[in-house]
Amino acid sequence: MAERIQNYINGEWVDSESGKTFQSLNPANGQVLADVAKSTVKDVRRAVDTAKAAQDAWRLTPAPRRGEIMFKAGEILLARKEELARQMTQEMGKVLNETRGDMQEGIDMTYYIAGEGRRLMGETTPSELPNKFMMSVREPLGVVAAITPWNFPLAIPTWKIMPSLIAGNTVVFKPASDTPILAARLVEACIEAGVPAGVLNVVFGPGGEIGGELCTHEDIALVSFTGSTEVGKKITGTASPQLKRVSMEMGGKNAIIVLNDADLELAVEGIVWSAFGTSGQRCTAASRIIVEQGVLEELTERLVARTKSLKLGDGLQSGTDVGPVINRSQLNKIHEYTKIGIEEDKATLLCGGEIATEGALADGCFYKPTLFGGVTPEMRLGQEEIFGPTTAIMPAKDYDDAIRIANSTHYGLSTSIFTPDVNKSFRAMRDIQSGLVYVNAGTIGAEVHLPFGGMKETGNGHREAGTAALDIFTEWKTLYIDYSGTLQKAQMDD
Repeated sequence: MAERIQNYINGEWVDSESGKTFQSLNPANGQVLADVAKSTVKDVRRAVDTAKAAQDAWRLTPAPRRGEIMFKAGEILLARKEELARQMTQEMGKVLNETRGDMQEGIDMTYYIAGEGRRLMGETTPSELPNKFMMSVREPLGVVAAITPWNFPLAIPTWKIMPSLIAGNTVVFKPASDTPILAARLVEACIEAGVPAGVLNVVFGPGGEIGGELCTHEDIALVSFTGSTEVGKKITGTASPQLKRVSMEMGGKNAIIVLNDADLELAVEGIVWSAFGTSGQRCTAASRIIVEQGVLEELTERLVARTKSLKLGDGLQSGTDVGPVINRSQLNKIHEYTKIGIEEDKATLLCGGEIATEGALADGCFYKPTLFGGVTPEMRLGQEEIFGPTTAIMPAKDYDDAIRIANSTHYGLSTSIFTPDVNKSFRAMRDIQSGLVYVNAGTIGAEVHLPFGGMKETGNGHREAGTAALDIFTEWKTLYIDYSGTLQKAQMDD
C-alpha cells in the first residue's frame, strides 16, 4: 500500500488545503510509492506565516543549543542510514552504494554544521581611537526558502536547511516532486531531534506555482535554489526585484582532461564513475572527456569496452552499476540528445544511445550508458547539459588546447585533469575556469567542509558547504563600543 505524505506546517502533518495529491513513483519499475499532498499558494502562505512567527524565539535560542539539536539530528540520520538509503534507491533510482553515500554526506553536513553552533565566527579588530572596542557578528536573515532537486534528495537539503537553522533562520522547504519521501524523512529526523514547531516547514507540489509564491512572498528573505540554469534564471528574475537574497547552484558541463602522460587505467575509472554514476544525473557529472592526441585512440578503446560492460538494473539489486533515470520525461530528453549527436557533423556514436527495453528494464526508465567520439566545442553535445548517462570524447592537440576546450562553455562547476606532471597540474588549477578542480580524480567527490559552487552560469557567486555557507544564510552586523566617556569623532582632523 502506498505511503501517505503530508505537508508539515506549524508542528503538524497536514493535507493540502485543496485536498489534492500526486504520486511518487519508483523509476525502476513504475510502482507507486506514495500519495503526496499537492500544495497550493494558501499552503505556502501559511507555512511562511508560521516560519515568520517562530523566527524570533529561534534566533534567541543560544546557537550552541541549536547546534546540539543539529547534532542529535545527525545521530538520528546515522541510525537510519541503511533504511533511508534503501528508500532513496526506490524513490530516485541510483544504486544502493550511492544512496548510502548521499545519506553519509547529509550526516556529515549535519554534524559539521552542529559544530558551527559554538563558533559562527565574527571578527574583532583594533580601533583607530583609544578606549573603543569594535567587532562584527553574524545575524540571521529571517525566513529562508529552500528549493531542492531530486538527484541528492537528502544531502542537498541538508546543505541548505542545516546552515539556515544553525544561524537562527527559520525555513520553508520545497523539495522536488520526484523525491518527497526522503524530504519527509529528513524533516522527521529534525522534529525528533527537537527542532521546535514552526521553525522547519515543508510543502510539496509543483515548482511553478508554489515555488513562484516562495520567490515573491514579502516575508521570504532568501531563496536558496539548486537546479537547472533555466529555472534558476527565472527565480532570480522573480525574486531579485524585491531585493531578496538569491543563492543559485545550477547547471554544469563538466570536463575531464586526459593528457598524454596520464595513468589511463586510473583515468578510465575516473571517467566511468564521473560520467555514469547516478546515471549521469549530477551537476558535477563529466559530460566532456578532453583527450590529448597521443592517447586518444587507446583511451577511447578502453573507455568503450568499460562502458559496454556496465550493468543496468534496479539499484537495490546486487551487481547493478547504473540505475534508472528519474522519470519518463528525462528519459526522452536524454534520447533526444542522442539524436542530436548523431545528426551533428563529425560526432560518432561509439556505444549506447538507446532506451533499454530488455526484460524487466522495459518497466522502468533505463537508458544505456552512451559514449560519443569526435565531438568538437561548438557542437550542442559539447555545450549543453544533458543530465543523463551520456558523455562525449573531445580531441585536443596539446595541453593548451585542452584548457581552451575545457573553458569553452557557459558553465564552470567542476573540472578534473589526469597527469603526473606537477607543473601542468598547477597551471591547470590556476587557469581552469571552474569552482571545483580535481587532479588525478573524477569531477565528483566534494567534501562538506570546503566551499561548493561554480563560476559563470553555474551559479551567482555564492558557495554552499564549508564556512562559506554561513555567508549565504547570515548577514553582518558591525558593533562599536566607546568606553572613553567622551564623544570621540572618528576620521576627523585635529
